[in-house]
Amino acid sequence: MQPFDHPFDPILDHCTRVLFLGSFPSIASFEQSFYYAHPRNAFWPIIEEIFNVTLPSNEAKKAFCLEKGIGLWDVIGSCERSNSSDTNLRNCVPNDFAALLQKYPNIRAFGFTGKKSFDLFRKNYKGLEVTQVLLPSTSPAHAAMPKEAKKALYKAFLDEFLTV
Repeated sequence: MQPFDHPFDPILDHCTRVLFLGSFPSIASFEQSFYYAHPRNAFWPIIEEIFNVTLPSNEAKKAFCLEKGIGLWDVIGSCERSNSSDTNLRNCVPNDFAALLQKYPNIRAFGFTGKKSFDLFRKNYKGLEVTQVLLPSTSPAHAAMPKEAKKALYKAFLDEFLTV
């Protein structure tokens, strides 16, 4: 097991209304310094289909998210691991969500992109008042649910919490 610190900043600003939270970046995400970078991860294809857009670069993805009020971050700020699997994460230290919500008070909901991030958040932030929605993982390791079913749940989340 090797220790790792989160390799890149969250994507959010004062207009962010929903924050998608993963557990910790995969090795592919580390290599590309961007969220959900594994080529078989369904996160970006789902977002592109929901909004009927093509996001060809990390810069386009970031700009799109900020324009729409969508933020991206991870629950874990540092941990030990030997591969990309969430089941392999050890000695997890969470990011500071109380400070985040004080700095960005327009965030209405957290959408957890998998059970590991949801469980870790709830373990460490029992009293934090923010709407928390568990969404299905978009990881290629979670292939039991079809992409269309995942897309429907992500769309419902965005429809509910992105509207002003």
